[in-house]
Amino acid sequence: MSRPLRAEIDLEALAHNYRYAKSLSHGRTLAVIKADAYGHGLLRVAQCLCGGDGFAVATIEEAVALREAGLRNRILVLEGVFDREGMCEAAWRRLDLVVHSGYQLELLKALPETRPLSIWLKVDTGMGRLGFDGADAPGIYADLAALSAVRECVLITHLACADEADSPHNHLQLQRFDATARAIETQSTVRPLPFAQSIANSAALIGLPDARRQWDRAGVMLYGINPHMGTAQDHNLKSAMTLRSRLIAVRSARAGESVGYGCDYRFYHDGRFGIVACGYGDGYPRHAPSGTPVLVCGRRAQLIGRVSMDMLAVDLSAIPEARVGTEVELWGGALPVAEIAASAGSIAYELLTGVTQRVPRVYGNGTRLESGGGADRAAGPDSPAP
Repeated sequence: MSRPLRAEIDLEALAHNYRYAKSLSHGRTLAVIKADAYGHGLLRVAQCLCGGDGFAVATIEEAVALREAGLRNRILVLEGVFDREGMCEAAWRRLDLVVHSGYQLELLKALPETRPLSIWLKVDTGMGRLGFDGADAPGIYADLAALSAVRECVLITHLACADEADSPHNHLQLQRFDATARAIETQSTVRPLPFAQSIANSAALIGLPDARRQWDRAGVMLYGINPHMGTAQDHNLKSAMTLRSRLIAVRSARAGESVGYGCDYRFYHDGRFGIVACGYGDGYPRHAPSGTPVLVCGRRAQLIGRVSMDMLAVDLSAIPEARVGTEVELWGGALPVAEIAASAGSIAYELLTGVTQRVPRVYGNGTRLESGGGADRAAGPDSPAP
């Protein structure tokens, strides 16, 4: 029998969350599926959402994997490309590209005659990471308009404080973006390009209506997380991943006895504990402290002692019915992953993307499950369209 740990991926929850994102959008909505769809499986998630407006990924390798799997949706590469080979590959694969730096603009200018590309011109309005200065954007737009390799331009930026709806920095970034967009729209060019705008990520879609434009980018909300709600569950969203295992041992302990490496946890009274087949080698946070919640028999228990590579311990003193084989939920619909992340001093994004390849993904719609192999090996045609 295989190890009992698995990540159950609810495809209907993903489709529901995409529909919710679409309901907030003023235009079209890209499903952000970078980093193996935040750990949920790139190809299966893409197939589930293939009826939507398109996808956004971080790298050209992710985009190529989608194309080679037969997906013909619009695909945006958020980091753009870094060399001539990448630029030619993007043109051949009909990918949308972010251009955020001068060298990428030069690569585009040197592109041989090819199918025209959709270019997303990135401006840095206050994130301080990637993008051109807004003052330079009108001139770059004019350069793009002069290229036969470019068929349209989307002005894009990223908000630094979108999960803080009241932050004045959001309003500053929106003002800078709008000023740049006006400057582009009012300038005269020999060949005006079709022009659109994109600002909102998940947090902005939910909490900053002024950031919703022709293109929005739904990321973490697709997987059931509202960045504004801390450790609470947003009832408009459904958790897409449940990390589930079982007890593989149940032990008794006397007062003063310890559990795990470093003898960090000691029982103050006689008690009972169980060992769960899950550890930091599977992506569970190593620094989760004693007291981090775990569901056993559907009831809250507590992690005790240090998390090991393959195992962790939970206090069963208040759950006498727990036995070897009893099911354990590490996070999911009944135990938000954001709560586990907060206990470990991390964020939900890190925990989801950190689930390792040795954890089987099991796909289903609600209660119907089907094996998906390791990370994403099996791709079925019966996933729900959004």
